Amino acid sequence: MSQNLTTHTQKVKFLYKTILKLHRGLPQDIQLLGSIYVRDEFRRHKNCNQAEAAVFINEWTDYAINLGKQLGLRGPKTAKKIGKPLDPTLLEGMREDQIVQLYDLMEAAQPKTK
Repeated sequence: MSQNLTTHTQKVKFLYKTILKLHRGLPQDIQLLGSIYVRDEFRRHKNCNQAEAAVFINEWTDYAINLGKQLGLRGPKTAKKIGKPLDPTLLEGMREDQIVQLYDLMEAAQPKTK
């Protein structure tokens, strides 16, 4: 059992570090916002149950793969626009605190007007 736990812990740490490295390719203000958000999310889910952990890892793995493709890590010709539209049906499955967190993130990502 401890070997599985170690393997899971290693996978989570690798994913976390990979995402932070990918963020280095983002514009500086978005990089900072994204990295703070990632740190908070990984900390918040440190002691979640197995079912939540599986969803969490799958979602963040998809994020890392998509961000890598968008940043064009295999060359500038493969780079795409950063980000993707949120599927409205995802909101239906979110808890109220998750929706508030998503809204706060959207507000923080908006350009500041003077």
